[in-house]
Amino acid sequence: MPRGRYALHDPHDHTPLGEEHFQCAPGPSGWRYVARTTTPSGVPAGSVDLAVDERGRPIRLELRTAHWQVRGAALDGVTWVRTDPAGAHATEGTVRAHAFTGTSPAFLVALSRLLRLTPDSPETRVRLVAFAGPSLAPLTTDQSWSLVNSETHATDNGPLVVDEYRVGDLSTGETHSVHLAGDVVLAAPGIELEELDTPPNTF
Repeated sequence: MPRGRYALHDPHDHTPLGEEHFQCAPGPSGWRYVARTTTPSGVPAGSVDLAVDERGRPIRLELRTAHWQVRGAALDGVTWVRTDPAGAHATEGTVRAHAFTGTSPAFLVALSRLLRLTPDSPETRVRLVAFAGPSLAPLTTDQSWSLVNSETHATDNGPLVVDEYRVGDLSTGETHSVHLAGDVVLAAPGIELEELDTPPNTF
């Protein structure tokens, strides 16, 4: 069960956004990722709890910040409820989308599991619902994903396969790379792996 720490920053101006202290592991139903987030000064900022089934579909999502929380799952696309902690202001949403996304590295791992791309796979378009910022405001976005390279590296713990994905934002035309090793993000815009105490899980 890998445990570690990601440093998060704004991918455009590199403003620090805080850290995500995580652990993740395969389970009976698929894969689960739990994390607590902190501000750049170390103050608790929220939490992430994402579980996907064997096919990579989100069966449970819980996001929390200081003033908002979201619970969601795959149901007729994806469905969620966004509310304040007291539950006084709740709104529901459903979108014909493939999965959720956001600032957490968990979403990149989960989406790679859902798509199951190979280097021979064509570029794949996905519709996602993103939850952004402290307000966790939902935003529907379209991306393209392709697996451009897969390399095996020798390590003290055995071979480590690193996959490089090209991800495109279909609304702006911008593209970037995401590097994954099993269920750990090695590098991606706005994400730096700072600590990892055990090797990644392989699917």
